[in-house]
Amino acid sequence: MSEDSGGFHSQAVVTDGGDAAEIGIGMLGYAFMGKAHSNGYKKIPYMMYPPPAIPVLQRIAGRSGDAVAEAARRYGFAEHSTDWREVIADPKVDVIDNSGPNDLHYDANMAAVEAGKHVVSEKPLGRNAAESRAMWQAAEAAGIKHMTAFNYRFVPAVVLARKLIEDDVVGEVRHFRGFYLQEWLVDPSAPRVWRLDKAQAGSGSLGDLGAHSIDLARFLVGEPTSVNGKLKTFVEERPDPDNPGQTAPVTVDDAYLALVEFEGGAIGTLEATRFAHGNKNGNMFEINGSKGSIAFDIQRMNELQVFSGSSEPGNANGFTNVMVSEQYHPYWTNWWPQGHMIGWEHTFVHELCHFLDCVANDKPVAPWGATFEDGYRADVVCEAIARSSEMDGARVRIEY
Repeated sequence: MSEDSGGFHSQAVVTDGGDAAEIGIGMLGYAFMGKAHSNGYKKIPYMMYPPPAIPVLQRIAGRSGDAVAEAARRYGFAEHSTDWREVIADPKVDVIDNSGPNDLHYDANMAAVEAGKHVVSEKPLGRNAAESRAMWQAAEAAGIKHMTAFNYRFVPAVVLARKLIEDDVVGEVRHFRGFYLQEWLVDPSAPRVWRLDKAQAGSGSLGDLGAHSIDLARFLVGEPTSVNGKLKTFVEERPDPDNPGQTAPVTVDDAYLALVEFEGGAIGTLEATRFAHGNKNGNMFEINGSKGSIAFDIQRMNELQVFSGSSEPGNANGFTNVMVSEQYHPYWTNWWPQGHMIGWEHTFVHELCHFLDCVANDKPVAPWGATFEDGYRADVVCEAIARSSEMDGARVRIEY
């Protein structure tokens, strides 16, 4: 670490990136994910030093002219537009970052692939598995780099969990429990936003939240082979924000549950809901093996609970809380001294830096990043869970 005149330690020297190539970024969407991704790109040159490439925020698109103009000014994009096609056509744009709503993914991603742009797309990749498969196959045929933005793969504690599993700390994996619990829809008077419309979103808690749990299960444990599922909509109509005084139908699930079997012999449970009072963003998993266990909660993202069966029995025998902030932990050489924590937004710095490295240096996105194939496979599992629910919970085999 270096120390400046004020006595503050720094893991990285602020520079312009030296000889790193510039890569033009075209952003689709300026709201929640557009803001998170833009922030991620801006931190790469000075925090992920030396950067694999310098992201140049070239053009951003959104549906509201005033809002996208303000976003361009605040985030630092050189140009803005209300037509996403102009972003793809811009010769200064090398990477299309699709952080728009789910119904924007297919058309824009396919157009970007056809134009030879590299693409990183928010999840769920498609509104259904057919859309996702088409995007994956088109991207592979075009020879471009492609990534589905499952950002939780880039949490240092999650990467550490995978390394511990690979190092046989937990032994043979026998159980995976994945939960994603939120509370933002518990009030029945909350409006029917786009995430509650199947035509726009594709699915509800299953595709929005469950896709993360499914991807983490695949990332940490392996491929699911079968599922039994149940979907439930608790509030079937909500106030229509576009028509005051009227309601609109909720056409997606509010919650889902699933039993899952994995190819390695493990079994598991998956659950997501937007109706869990007290849970703000509880993305959690627990893995039990023949030798030990690992548990994680994104709401305490700098911690990993680890139990090793080799521990001596006694009064203090149980999970150990590992503070994931040491220089030898994943990604931490780019951040702060031990115990000085990072947050949710930093997962996008790691994720997008990885993607730029793949683009600039022709490296594979997998296994650390999720490709369009991974996005497709997550959507296949989501559809199998939904199909099982339609069959009163009957077992459905996973077929990719």
